[in-house]
Amino acid sequence: MIKSMTGFGKAEATTLTKKITVEVRSLNSKQLDLSVKLPGVYRHLEFEIRQRATAAITRGKADVSVSIEHTAPQGTTTINSELFKLYLGELKQTLCDASFEVDNAAILPVVMRMPDVISTQQEQIPNEEEKALLGAVDEALACFNAFREQEGKILIEDLLRRVDNIEQYKLQVEPYEATRVETIKNRIRENIAQMHIDVDSNRLEQEMIFYIEKLDITEEKVRLANHCNYFREVAATEDAAGRKLGFIAQEMGREINTLGSKSNEANMQILVVKMKDELEKIKEQVLNIL
Repeated sequence: MIKSMTGFGKAEATTLTKKITVEVRSLNSKQLDLSVKLPGVYRHLEFEIRQRATAAITRGKADVSVSIEHTAPQGTTTINSELFKLYLGELKQTLCDASFEVDNAAILPVVMRMPDVISTQQEQIPNEEEKALLGAVDEALACFNAFREQEGKILIEDLLRRVDNIEQYKLQVEPYEATRVETIKNRIRENIAQMHIDVDSNRLEQEMIFYIEKLDITEEKVRLANHCNYFREVAATEDAAGRKLGFIAQEMGREINTLGSKSNEANMQILVVKMKDELEKIKEQVLNIL
């Protein structure tokens, strides 16, 4: 199934003492650029989380973030009174030396944030909590992919509609082809008549046929139709088809450009411009597909 490269997923898990929240989001990128943000207590699970995210995301600039909210006291918090007194004395002395007024209420929060003044003894992460975290990661990735599938469905519907438009414009070109040949022949004959030059009529007819054959667009129309059909086939049968659809769009562009250079007729050129406009929109949207 076609997926968008942009997506978002979120999941939560609750333990006896914590609420764990996992968020996954991604944007367009040619390769996988994965960032995993974890609290320090879960750092040992980063490799496992990265493996699961890599398998699910495949491609894009993605972020996986894990946050925790404590719902009960964690560990034992202690204050290092000796270190507290040392920092407090040093800070007061520095303020006095700089002729600043010492305000204990103001400097107390500063001292409390000094390194190692407050220490919390962390409990070992139980297996149940690790399972809850990894389960939330899997759930968030599943929501993330469901979001991408929904976006991908909208994208591919738009792309296929534009492919249909290109084929419709191609069909509208055909009525102008026959009249174009006669117009070109008449213009050549008029130019020769204005120059008052005697020419061999058989040779002139041969040269005109040779010239008109160079402007024939039958091959371009056939190849363009094949590319459009292949685009639909890939979109319907392949996963992670973004790159391949981009390559097919490039081939469609080559045929449309050649068709435009051979058209030599105002109405045909207008239709070619419309084809190019649809193709540019296809190329832009294909970049959003996984």
